[in-house]
Amino acid sequence: MFAFLRRNFRWIAGGFLLTFFSSFGQTYFISASVAEWQQAFGLSHGEFGRLYMLATLASAMSLPFVGRLVDVIPEARMVALVVPSLAGATLLAAFAPNVLLLTVAIYLLRLLGQGMMTHTALTATGRWFVGGRGRAVSLVVLGHQGGEATIPIGFALIAAGFGYQLGWVAAAGALVLVGLPLAAWAYAKPRTPQSAHADDPVSQDQGRDWTRGEVLRDPVFWVLLTGVLAPAFSGTTIFYHQDYMTAYFDWPPQLFATSLMAMAATTIVCALIMGAVIDRFGAVAILPGFLLPLTAACFALSVAGPAWSLFVVIVLVGVSYGISSTLFGALWPEVYGTKHLGAVRSVIVSAMVFSTAAGPGLTGTLIDTGMPLTKQMRWLGGYCLIATLAMAWASRALRRRRYEA
Repeated sequence: MFAFLRRNFRWIAGGFLLTFFSSFGQTYFISASVAEWQQAFGLSHGEFGRLYMLATLASAMSLPFVGRLVDVIPEARMVALVVPSLAGATLLAAFAPNVLLLTVAIYLLRLLGQGMMTHTALTATGRWFVGGRGRAVSLVVLGHQGGEATIPIGFALIAAGFGYQLGWVAAAGALVLVGLPLAAWAYAKPRTPQSAHADDPVSQDQGRDWTRGEVLRDPVFWVLLTGVLAPAFSGTTIFYHQDYMTAYFDWPPQLFATSLMAMAATTIVCALIMGAVIDRFGAVAILPGFLLPLTAACFALSVAGPAWSLFVVIVLVGVSYGISSTLFGALWPEVYGTKHLGAVRSVIVSAMVFSTAAGPGLTGTLIDTGMPLTKQMRWLGGYCLIATLAMAWASRALRRRRYEA
């Protein structure tokens, strides 16, 4: 792994930076300011949840159009477009004078941060690596875990001492002064994959490049989405409602921020292991079991527990996230090829963003109507079980397709 990293450092570092700084558009970062925005604009849990859902849905609808640009615009130029735009969105989030502009800010944070930063990194990595794709993706997605482990705590310290607005200003500064120049340098020189190279030992790819239209007509694709959307929906619901659960279970106020470090460590270990496993067996072979830890986490949150039980839940979520983050980076180029990967992944990312929008909006509204989150988590656990069965079927169908090809 270290030799692989040394040979491919600039491309992996570029992807790592993009996934790391995508944190400013992720729910776990945005949710840290929800209480301040609710107080400033007089919004309830359900009202802000619907606002968040609206902004995220709009970003999901935009992604199929914006995301396909990765297929036609060089990666370094995409970095030069996306990173400064995300910095502008963080400043708008800090100083939005009304609910309308706050909604626009959240829309841009979700589109550019959660959407395009990660989309650009994983599309470039999936296209530049073949047999070593699992290892490459497992290293790139560590940026997510690095951001989860450090950025919320850094923001909390700045917000506690100087107010949440200065925390958002610091985010803009980090993007422009650190993320932009380093990521632009890393992506200035594209990598040319060669399957005979030592870094690319064996390709698991299906053998042809599907267009986005062909993918959308493939029944297996829609089955795969049932599993892809489960971590996005469930994880967003858990982290968005961290303040609610802290009060509901009478947990210490900073417990969630502290637990993110445990999740990051777990996710890192699982992601690295999964990268090697995928390079050995292929991404399709991993599909049947990756949702089981998330299923257990949902059922664990359906009952009241002491403060330490949150760490059990977070570790389970971290295991599922570690597997899925590497799996989803390697699965789509393996199944559908790389020529149209940006267009194909834009649909997938759009669906994932849509699910993250539905999570806070739906669950927040149900909380307002009197259904506690604990009961809702039982339903989410049941969905994850059904999706696990669907992934087992999809894995068999894809292996049969590869054999017939």
